[in-house]
Amino acid sequence: MKIKMILPALTEAKSPYWRPIKYSLFPPLGLATLAAYCSSDDEIDLQDEHVEELQINDSPDLVIIQVYITNAFRAYKLADHYRQRGAYVCLGGLHVSSLPDEATPHADSIFIGPGEDTFPEFLKDFRNKTPRKVYVNSKRTIADIPPIRRDLIKRSHYLVPNSIVVSRGCPHHCDFCYKDAFFEGGKSFYTQRVDAALAEIDRLPGKHLYFLDDHLLGNQKFSSALFEGMKGMNRVFQGASTIDAILRGNLIEQAAKAGLRSVFIGFETLSNANLAQSNKKQNLGKDYRAAIKRCHSLGIMINGSFVFGLDDDDKDVFDRTVDWAVENALTTCTFHILTPYPGTRLYQSMEQQGRLLHRNWDLYDTRQVVYKTVGLSASALKAGYDHAYQSFYSWKNICRASMQHDTLKHQLKHFAYAGGWKKFEPLWNFMIKTKGLNNMLPLLETILSKVKHKNNQTSVSPFPAIA
Repeated sequence: MKIKMILPALTEAKSPYWRPIKYSLFPPLGLATLAAYCSSDDEIDLQDEHVEELQINDSPDLVIIQVYITNAFRAYKLADHYRQRGAYVCLGGLHVSSLPDEATPHADSIFIGPGEDTFPEFLKDFRNKTPRKVYVNSKRTIADIPPIRRDLIKRSHYLVPNSIVVSRGCPHHCDFCYKDAFFEGGKSFYTQRVDAALAEIDRLPGKHLYFLDDHLLGNQKFSSALFEGMKGMNRVFQGASTIDAILRGNLIEQAAKAGLRSVFIGFETLSNANLAQSNKKQNLGKDYRAAIKRCHSLGIMINGSFVFGLDDDDKDVFDRTVDWAVENALTTCTFHILTPYPGTRLYQSMEQQGRLLHRNWDLYDTRQVVYKTVGLSASALKAGYDHAYQSFYSWKNICRASMQHDTLKHQLKHFAYAGGWKKFEPLWNFMIKTKGLNNMLPLLETILSKVKHKNNQTSVSPFPAIA
């Protein structure tokens, strides 16, 4: 059987005003994970439109398309195209789970929720010529998940091809997060077996890993055993955590010893009122600065995530946030305009209040204002968001943030990484267009050298968490 798997490009990834490096960093693993359930006799073509031009004049028997909010319209067009060519088309992913009625007219079958149990069931039905229209996830486990079909991933197209996922979901329930819509009706956070995760890591070449997990430190028992098992593997890796997990116990120290170089942290806002409004309880009452200092003392750099447009924000929130991030030496920052994704409590609340401006999903990219604001006008919110990026990544602020570290080597690395990430877009574009992006990986692995702090504690110097 000929199977075509497609990840359509997000609308913002194709914009001439948006640098493509963000979408060439690492391979998404959703489709390659599902491909592991297919037969060894199946002929599978997996295409990621972010890094390659789609070939759509083929004639597969089965087409699987992964749908996010800002690739939804593109996904529907592709689905309609392949159905006209006689292929059986399946749609799944976050957006399909949130709005199944919207996706259904474009597909022969849709998948709601994670597909580890439903996709093998569908394949059996499809081969027996009895496929159902809708498959709804009911079993929440990845304990016996087969190895990802990494042979289908075009590694040379990505800067860091060793992406990995060892858990699903997150233990927290923020109102603006897509996760709860996808995991509705069952466990919203669960992990692999430690031995299986370590075996998957062991199969990956080179040193560098990028964990795509929403919360790598979310299960203390699992993460502790994982990091213990990784200590002898000579790996360097990036991942995501929350403030409370960094402050609790010694898990972050274990992660650093295992090779953690940078961590993505959702600070989101400096306002307690906004945290409460967003149901981000894991941040309430937590000492942001203490968590940052703890990471820096271990040589772990930080990519801080912030959301603008929450109801307690005022016109000064942009400069206030940037100044705070610079003073606390965050290496990179990811800023967002509050976006009410379908299926979230935020979306439901704004829909009830009549605050949604439209449902043009192409613009739900966290860079546009798609709702009626409170406290700030839409134009002020958009201008402030743009200003925050420009200000944080100015040479002046990159230098200021770098100087907050306590050794010259750490300062120079911060300066080089923050500047290199945001100030050299033409170079990144050139490397992508000349197919040379992956050639920079050995250099990346080489420059992850140790930093010795003034207190004589030896730690590792990180590559910045990627925005």
